[in-house]
Amino acid sequence: MYIGLIAPPGLPVPPPAYGGTESVVDRLARGLVRAGHRVLLAAAADSTCPVPRVGGTEGAAGSSPVSADAVDELRHVITGYAAMGEVDVVHDHTLTGPLCRFSRSGPAVVTTAHGPFDATFGPVYRAMRDVAVLAISHHQAATAGIPLAGVIHHGLDVESVPVGRGDGGYASFLGRMSPDKGPREAALVARAAGVPLRMAAKLREPAEREYFDARVKPLLCSDVEFLGELGSVEKFELVGNSFALLNPMQWAEPFGLVMIEALATGTPVVATPVGSAPEIVDDGVTGLLCSGSLPLAAALLDIAQLDRAACREAVVQRFSTERMVGEHLRFYDELLRGPAPRRPAVRTPAVPAS
Repeated sequence: MYIGLIAPPGLPVPPPAYGGTESVVDRLARGLVRAGHRVLLAAAADSTCPVPRVGGTEGAAGSSPVSADAVDELRHVITGYAAMGEVDVVHDHTLTGPLCRFSRSGPAVVTTAHGPFDATFGPVYRAMRDVAVLAISHHQAATAGIPLAGVIHHGLDVESVPVGRGDGGYASFLGRMSPDKGPREAALVARAAGVPLRMAAKLREPAEREYFDARVKPLLCSDVEFLGELGSVEKFELVGNSFALLNPMQWAEPFGLVMIEALATGTPVVATPVGSAPEIVDDGVTGLLCSGSLPLAAALLDIAQLDRAACREAVVQRFSTERMVGEHLRFYDELLRGPAPRRPAVRTPAVPAS
């Protein structure tokens, strides 16, 4: 099979640090090639993913995935589609790319919704025609309001993630310096539990800096440290040495790569039971799910009882790149056999009582 992948143009594939969508596209591209298929990737011009590529705008290590100028993004998408006339399937990971394609008689097109189906993005997906739409979690799918082609969870190259010992004596936080991700809540929970917290987060945009200065920086102290944004090696070292990843999300995260990254190192997750968290974290086995500062603080003190080997095994069994690639290939094959498959949105799994 010959598969065309279109990544957002704002960051290179793979990203040098923070960049969830770009990381997923990189793993998917490499995995498809390992499985014996041809791939053509449309991505930022400075991408290093080792597959044939068509260049887009120059990605910037310090930029946001959404910081690309609208004209540059449109140029990137059109260039990508123009180069993919020979492919069997175009898998578009941008938001509006399928609306910009200039031929309905070309390859089959599928898009993955990496963000929420909210009042801003939902109408975009509703406007798409002859395009199969994939969700990345069952909770996200249940909020779509449109028929979807399926749900495929993200994957991780587990063998490339070092197993941590969890003996650093601290909890960790990974993410973006945004109220949605809960860095302020993480600092408050750690202080309430009386445990050290080491935080690593993307802090590039003016809104992120403003939030950090006003809401998070005042909580920093000798036991609550902010380390800045880390590369993959340092990130896995930080999380692997922690006894827990503290992930007090304040919104319905469509997936949450940081959770499977932590579990892959053997580190259990303490999280709020919103969005995709109940699909990723097995409450009482690979983490603890609860709401409110005091229950989360209590969970931090109880998390050491969980088996770190079980955390990594859960990722091996359910969130590997091989599983993700296999599900995509089965879907592409189904797509090529007939019209874009459309299935009712699935219901969200029941959230464990906390």
